[in-house]
Amino acid sequence: MVSWNNIISETPVRRKVFISYYHGGDQRYYEDFSNSFGKSYEVFSDRSLDRARDSGDPEYIIRYIRENHLSGSSTLIVLCGLQTAYRKYVDWEIAAGLRREMALVGIKLPSLPVVNDASSKPARLQDNIDSGYAEWIWWENAQDVNALRGCIERANGRRKALIQNFRPRMVRNG
Repeated sequence: MVSWNNIISETPVRRKVFISYYHGGDQRYYEDFSNSFGKSYEVFSDRSLDRARDSGDPEYIIRYIRENHLSGSSTLIVLCGLQTAYRKYVDWEIAAGLRREMALVGIKLPSLPVVNDASSKPARLQDNIDSGYAEWIWWENAQDVNALRGCIERANGRRKALIQNFRPRMVRNG
């Protein structure tokens, strides 16, 4: 006899993920990710804040991010390339996602040099890697859907008390 509990537990969860990245430098990786994993995950479409918002009011933009970009997502994936750590909207998206207690996963892109230096990643992401809340995976490893799924599920299982979101928001791009 087949147990429905086993069937249900074996069916992978189709998570809704939001991808944060530097549009000026890492668009190709976003497109590759979306094309590769669109069937496994509900990937939210490219909604660049650089092009969409002309407001100088950071609180309005943060609220806009939460309501129009992150709503319904369980996981925030940050594609980390060479310039990602210096982009204010990436920082703001991470801050808004953590405020919503979303799972957080950073993916090291090939454009990011291999260094043991926390400054190469967005600082808020690094805070949460250090606290044990966020997951970190290299692009080459993330190409394996099972490795990525495991990473996302571990991130979703983390205790919310580990979230570190106390850093002031970036006020300008670096």
